Amino acid sequence: MIEEEVTNDDEKILNLIMEVLKIEILNPKALQLIKGMQDLKLIKVSDDPASTLKTYLEKMRSNSSTAPDLDEITKIVDDVRA
Repeated sequence: MIEEEVTNDDEKILNLIMEVLKIEILNPKALQLIKGMQDLKLIKVSDDPASTLKTYLEKMRSNSSTAPDLDEITKIVDDVRA
């Protein structure tokens, strides 16, 4: 969260800007720091939502009676390329 003060006609307006960051943890000790900041309610950690494509594919596969095997997919791709 970034805090900005804007002065407008002697009124101070506080703008709060939320930022979402994707962080790759390289050192296990960093995870302890993140958990500590979460405990202090400085940050909120949430799981990545499933991508739209992944969700769509899962939905389409669940509606299909049988999924094509690799040979069928290869044949379809070859037909399209020809």
